[in-house]
Parts: sequence; structure tokens; C-alpha cells
Amino acid sequence: MVEKYTLSIIKADVGGDVGHSSVHPELLAKADEQLAKAKKDGLIVDYCRGLVGDDTALIMSHEHGVDAPNIHEFAWKTFEAMTEVAQKLKQYGAGQDLLSTAFSGNVRGMGPGVAEMDIEERKAEPLLCFLADKTEPGAWNMPLYKMFCDPFTTAGLVIDPSMHDGFNFEVHDLIEKRKIIFSCPEEAYSMLAFIGAPGRYVIKSVFRKEDGMIAASTSTQRLSLIAGKYVGKDDPVMMVRCQNGLPAVGEALDPFAHAYMVAGWMRGSHHGPMMPVGFEDSTPTRFDGPPRVVCYGFQMANGNFIGPRDMFADVSYDNARAEALWAADYFRKQGPFEPHRLSLEDLEYTTMPKLMEDLKSKWQPEKDE
Repeated sequence: MVEKYTLSIIKADVGGDVGHSSVHPELLAKADEQLAKAKKDGLIVDYCRGLVGDDTALIMSHEHGVDAPNIHEFAWKTFEAMTEVAQKLKQYGAGQDLLSTAFSGNVRGMGPGVAEMDIEERKAEPLLCFLADKTEPGAWNMPLYKMFCDPFTTAGLVIDPSMHDGFNFEVHDLIEKRKIIFSCPEEAYSMLAFIGAPGRYVIKSVFRKEDGMIAASTSTQRLSLIAGKYVGKDDPVMMVRCQNGLPAVGEALDPFAHAYMVAGWMRGSHHGPMMPVGFEDSTPTRFDGPPRVVCYGFQMANGNFIGPRDMFADVSYDNARAEALWAADYFRKQGPFEPHRLSLEDLEYTTMPKLMEDLKSKWQPEKDE
């Protein structure tokens, strides 16, 4: 009998403990309480509560399908309950990611980030859940390309015949609100022309071409585009299935051995290095950063999360962490100057437009000499 499950990661920032650095234990206890009740009541099969920086992630397995209203409503109510605790404790940005006053059937477009996939559980089902803080959804573009397109990263693309057909990438245009499918490797160069601009073009899902099996799913919500102003960075999540015709666990993790640059960091307005860290180091404070990524590793068994393993608690990522710290020093020395600060186009949804409006009357036309 084929076991079918839906895997969902729904995350939100509903209150930061001491600025944007962490989540207060009472908020996490409320999330744990709600998740335990949902499992007891049969709404979900299993769960793991994730944490990175000031974001809480509800990692769940269930049998209701992608975009299930009852699952999304549960997540929304959980975040509302956590917000009440945050308000009582006067936590920073209480309810920040809840951009609506009432649930409307689906949390997509309402603030929380969502990554989901329907799977038929295989004989062995390794699952990696990546949670990032102080960055944007496009931060997953480079590692996903390396996992599923780059033979220098994923040896299986060369030596595993079941991977030779390649993968299809669903890419979303966050500005025009449209999507496209790129067939790789044959359309890899065309895809790179788009995903190399991660502020606009974001990889949403990856599918194995051989049979259409979903391999990866990400959150693509951009809070500034939803709210029309800066309300905090998007802090994306991603899940990746591994092995058996997909990248091995070690191949899927290898892109993070390099501290590549992402947008976000302080006030969502600066470029900074993506630093892979273990759970204990996932609370950023330096200039509210640098951006962090943690990885929760699981073996799925009958819809249950066996784990988590702290995948970046490995000393082999020490060089990436050192590289990130060096890059952080280098960029911080440039202060408010680009390219440390984002370009004016990328600052459109921060507080920059208000500053420009305040100074509008002071600008004078140049006189021809």
C-alpha cells in the first residue's frame, strides 16, 4: 500500500526576543502546545517545531493535501496565540508577519511563509528542512541550482543513470506574478539568466523529469510586495527530498559549504553572507545578522519525523562560517555604500521612499551653464 502524505512548513515572525535575535521560550511553548494538541486530535500525523533567529516554523505531516484550509487555519490560529503571548511580554514586532486581521482560507499572501509538497513515501525517505533568517526567498536559488544542475556539486548527475534526464524547475516572477517551467540541463543557461536576479525570480519547486516526482519546495512570499511597504524580511524556508534518484544528503548540503551573498541582513536593506550554523548558533545579533541558515534533517517513517538531526552542527562547515565572518567584516566596512547597502531599486519597499518624499521639495533643477 502506497503511503501518501503532505509535508508542510509554515513559518512566521510573531515577536522577537531582544530585538530580532530570537524567540522567547513562552512563545515556543505555546507553539509546542498547539502542535501537540493538533496531533492528539488527529489533524496532523506528526510535527517538529523549528526555530531560526526570530522565526518559528511549524513543520508538519498530514493527509489533507497542499493548501488545505484546515491546516492553514491551524497555523494561523497558532501564530495568533503566539502573538498574544508576545504582546503580553512586549516582544519586538509582535504579530509582524500576520498582515491580515482575519484568516481567509489560506495563509498564502497573508504574511506567513509556506513550503509544501505531496509525497508518496518511499522505502527510505530522507528529508532536509532548511530555515533561513534575515534574507529573502531568492536566497535558495543558488543552492537549488547547485543541488540539481551542477555536476561539480552533485556527483549523481554524472554517475547515477536515474538522474541523467535532469530536473524541471518551476520559477516564479514575484513582480509580474507569473511562473515558468525550465527543463534542465538543456535550458540551464536560460534559467540562470532569470534566477541570477533572486530579488525577482525565485525557484518555487523542483521535479524529477523521469517521473515528475517532486524533489524540492520553497516559500516564495515577499512581505513587502504583500504589504506594499517594508514590514520585515521574508526569512524563507525550503524542504528537499534526498537519495534514490535525487541528490544524496551530502550533495544537497554541499552548496552551503560556501558563504554566498544574499540580500537582507539589517533592516532588510543590505547584502551579507549566508552562514550555515547549528541550532545553538541560530540567533543572529551582529548588525542583526549576518544571515543564518539551519537544517533540520529527518528520516520519514509512516508520516513521522524521525529526528531532527542538526545537519550544520558538523565541523566541516567551519570554513564556511569563517568565510561568512570574513565577508561580514569586509562588507560592514562599506557602511551605507553599495554594494553592501542594496540598490535604490531594491530599497523601494523599505523606508527609503518616505525619506525621498520628505526631501522632495529641497531638490532644485540644475541650471544650464
